[in-house]
Amino acid sequence: MKKLFLGLITLVLLFSLAACATPEEEENKEKEQEKEETKETTLYDEIKENGVLYVGTEGTYAPFTFHNEEDVLTGYDVEVIKEVAKRMDLEVEFKETQWDSMFAGLNAERFHLIANQVGINEDRKENYDFSEPYTYSTAVLVVPKDSEGITSFEDLSGRKSAQSLTSNYGKIAEDNGAELVGVEGLAQSIELIKQGRAEATVNDKLAVLDYIKRRDDQEIHIVAESDEMTEMAFTFNKGNQELIDAINEQLNAMKEDGTLTRISEEWFGEDVSKK
Repeated sequence: MKKLFLGLITLVLLFSLAACATPEEEENKEKEQEKEETKETTLYDEIKENGVLYVGTEGTYAPFTFHNEEDVLTGYDVEVIKEVAKRMDLEVEFKETQWDSMFAGLNAERFHLIANQVGINEDRKENYDFSEPYTYSTAVLVVPKDSEGITSFEDLSGRKSAQSLTSNYGKIAEDNGAELVGVEGLAQSIELIKQGRAEATVNDKLAVLDYIKRRDDQEIHIVAESDEMTEMAFTFNKGNQELIDAINEQLNAMKEDGTLTRISEEWFGEDVSKK
């Protein structure tokens, strides 16, 4: 009986203490509860909850993103983002699309980011955010072996250059006075200049060297290389800084522990992840 009596007294005291909360304490408690209920869910929150990172890529741009002989999507960019996602305990689902449709796909939120050797430039920075760069390369000018009169970027003035219309390389050609002939990727660009439907193409040095090596192509050659280094990075819609920070954390860890250098050397025989 005595224990029961003490228990009842304890309950009464607890209720009394709860009832003694000041109006200010009650108001703060309500605000905290309301804040918690109305807390905005970020894109990164959604990704962590679902466990899947959706990535936009071409799948036709060797050696960065392409299908191997077994028709498996692979490439430098593919392997880098897969390693990043693995360290974040996320699965990756790639959404393949043509280059000139890729940014529209990102705008429409069909995927969370682009992994496709996207160069950072001022125009894009107005509309998109970028991760830390993971590739550094230069632009090169490619012409047929029997080409005459095109030995520099300035010689593109008034000439037809086969380009993906929204790429950095298309802008370089256009800035040098070229008439752009729209294509879906590097392979088509080279076919057009071989067929005489275009006179040149501007593209990434690493991609061109890989193309010439893999196909043992003796019909084209590089006649000029840009002095300016281009930085490539993953591309995001604006307003997703939490996701970008999480990916940058893993990219920086991969640089520090040598993983990014290893992946780079596997694909290119040298470290293209550093300037």
